[in-house]
Amino acid sequence: MPLLCLDVGSTWTKGALVSEAGELLGTAQHATTAPEVLRGVDAVAAALEPGTAARAADLGSGAPGSSRTAAQAGGAVVPVLLCSSAGGGLRLAVVGQERLVSAEAGHRVALSAGAKVVHVSDGELDGAGLRALRAASPDVVLLVGGTDGGDQRTLLHNASRLAANRVRVPIILAGNTAARAEALTRLAGRTVVVTDNVLPDIGELAPAPARAAIREVFLRHVIGGKSLSRGPRFRRLVRAVTPDAVLSGVSLLASATDDTGAVLVVDVGGATTDVYSAVSTVDETAGAVGLPTDRRTVEGDIGMRWSAPGVVAAATADRLIGEADGLAGAAAHRAAAVDWVPTTPEESTVDLRLAALAARIALRRHIDATGGRFGPRGIGLLILSGGPFRHAESVAEVETALRSDPALRPHLRTAAVAVDTDYVLAPAGLLAAAGHRSAAENLLTTRLRTTHPH
Repeated sequence: MPLLCLDVGSTWTKGALVSEAGELLGTAQHATTAPEVLRGVDAVAAALEPGTAARAADLGSGAPGSSRTAAQAGGAVVPVLLCSSAGGGLRLAVVGQERLVSAEAGHRVALSAGAKVVHVSDGELDGAGLRALRAASPDVVLLVGGTDGGDQRTLLHNASRLAANRVRVPIILAGNTAARAEALTRLAGRTVVVTDNVLPDIGELAPAPARAAIREVFLRHVIGGKSLSRGPRFRRLVRAVTPDAVLSGVSLLASATDDTGAVLVVDVGGATTDVYSAVSTVDETAGAVGLPTDRRTVEGDIGMRWSAPGVVAAATADRLIGEADGLAGAAAHRAAAVDWVPTTPEESTVDLRLAALAARIALRRHIDATGGRFGPRGIGLLILSGGPFRHAESVAEVETALRSDPALRPHLRTAAVAVDTDYVLAPAGLLAAAGHRSAAENLLTTRLRTTHPH
């Protein structure tokens, strides 16, 4: 029986129908239909399986992540796996103790969990800090601080301030376990999810429990508050925030191709450009806060529609283009009409050029953020994802621009390049999380066709 993998984004709702063996049976997409995203979801489902509407059928609990979430067409039941970044995805604020230790650890964990980090604070919260936190409008607060058995003062102070100032969003408590009981007492009346310390000891980053807690909060507390759909059906369908599903797919691909080196993915979207990297070996030289083997950075100022002017501004500042390159007007047009689609080869060429610049900028920043550490074999595979790359007749010029960039050349010299033409990374991550690992691996290895490195 096939499985229906769906991704509801802010601009597009995409679907992939995949066999149990991992064969891609079909793909479809539809403009996301906010404020009722289920219309777009059902349109994609019907395009892939005529007569089908994706729904949490009356087959069981219908809880988020339930294997009984399904699409029905007549008497047939097609399991549905759905992720979402609609409504801005998951906006997360980190409240930590020290900028370069616990706050940085929380920041890295949040990014790897698919959250968009909208605020990071360190030290004891004061009035200005609380006002800045509120202004960031997070969906979730990740409260961290102290190694296990270490200092408790800052964590407990911040717990008290969050409670006293009526911070209503869910709080994930992932700091010093010795302070857990007292912190919970101080946070009485707030929605709190408790998990293990993200930094149990200096130099020991433990991202997995906090990532699981972030996923739980997204599914149980955030989706319902996004005003994306009326009724419970959409919330029951969603299993993950989209970047988390993509990162799972990237990590799986890295483990399946361990002999070729790390996997690097740049995904150019309408509002943001995300970069993912995954290695199969732990970096022992990462410093006080170790880097997880799978990482994500998100650039909120560069994208193909809402943030297109940011691409031009950043490229000009980095001297990748000149003032007279003529892209400012095109970027402004795209930001003013975010649902605009190119209709001529010339317009598509401009889109591809903007995407190439966004990729260069985001990859440079990712390398800076990770210290350029990609395991002993370096980067073996670079994957380009996003509409301009998927629809391009050729990405040869993009590949040349990336390989010739002085900051990227040392890392991409021996890397093969692939385009996620069928948008399979998120479906693969959903499949793997649902227990279909072999199907996910087959989907990735058969659909991501690579070019030979220069």
